[in-house]
Parts: sequence; structure tokens; C-alpha cells
Amino acid sequence: MTISADTSPAAVWSILMSWPRGYFTTRYAGRRYGVTNSVHANGRSFKLYAEELGGSDRISLNIYRPPSSAEPALKPCEMPLDKVTAFVIGAVLE
Repeated sequence: MTISADTSPAAVWSILMSWPRGYFTTRYAGRRYGVTNSVHANGRSFKLYAEELGGSDRISLNIYRPPSSAEPALKPCEMPLDKVTAFVIGAVLE
């Protein structure tokens, strides 16, 4: 049986809210990443940058929460939306 995780921008926002601010390490797809998670605009946006340690993979995204209760706007930086979403949903903090 396959269980599908919620991959909505709201789910990504919720996960980023729970992650530490600043630099930390995580594991994803059997690889280790150094991650920087920054909050901006009085908590209404996040900037995430992850770099595979000892490898060449990168993850970069911005996510913005509008003042209303609308869904957050998830903006990957020059990579597919599915790639950044899968990383955030699947990464395990060390």
C-alpha cells in the first residue's frame, strides 16, 4: 500500500515552520544535505537553500504566505516544483 503525503504549498509551509532557523543538516534519498532555512517579512516568507554535502545536488525555494488565509505561494528557484516539494516532505532532520 502506498500512502500519499500532502504535497500542497500549505504542507510545505507547515514543515518549514517546524524546521529550525539557520543552518542544520538533513538526510534525503540516502544523501546528506546542509540546509539554511531563513524567515523573512515578519514571518510571512521563508527562503530555503540546501546543498548536498559531498555532491552536486541543490535545492532552493522561496515560499510566501499572503496576509489573507489564501494558500502560500511556493516558488522554486530554477528547478521543478516537484523536486523542492519532494525534498521538504521527505527530508529527515539530523
